[in-house]
Amino acid sequence: MATEVNPTRMELIKTKERITLAKKGHKLLKQKRDALILEFFKILKKAQDLRGILAQKIARAHRSLGFAETYHSSSELIRISSAMHKDIEVDIQVRNVMGVKIPNISVDSTSLTTLPEYSLASTSAKIDQAVFDFNDILQIVVKLAETETAMKRLIVEIEKTKRRVNALEFVLVPRLEDQKKLIIFRLEEMERDSFVSLKVIKRKLDKKKKAAAA
Repeated sequence: MATEVNPTRMELIKTKERITLAKKGHKLLKQKRDALILEFFKILKKAQDLRGILAQKIARAHRSLGFAETYHSSSELIRISSAMHKDIEVDIQVRNVMGVKIPNISVDSTSLTTLPEYSLASTSAKIDQAVFDFNDILQIVVKLAETETAMKRLIVEIEKTKRRVNALEFVLVPRLEDQKKLIIFRLEEMERDSFVSLKVIKRKLDKKKKAAAA
């Protein structure tokens, strides 16, 4: 690094400006990192809550299915489930969190509340309840997929931001600070050399004046 440094006043000014800019960038990146971490833990809490709700919904749906099995044969339930076809409409919106695109996924509720594709006359309310409960699970699964996707994207961005923060804090800023110190040292050294040279020249001139006067 020593051979690359140009020990001039202009280079010292430029180096100081780079240090100031790097420190500002470091501060902004730390703020971004902290904001991303905060958002990550908010979504993590949401995901944990959704997992708990999903476990409850699954247990309830299996109970409903168990009740349906007491009223209908397994072959009948298989026939009904095989005949059920639904196009589920999913709406995806995107929000920006510190440069990270976070999906907001929702299921069109009307696509889940339409009339069932099986005969109401030949089935019982137990099947209706089981269908309703499993539709309920679908909505929770979609929201959980949303949170899992958001967390993955946030983790990637947090790691990238942390690497940039560390690069500025432990590599670039220290290197620029060392460069500044070296330039200042070289300039002071040049000033000392110049001062000594001037004193030598002055002594020679004084000797010449004295010799001329004699």
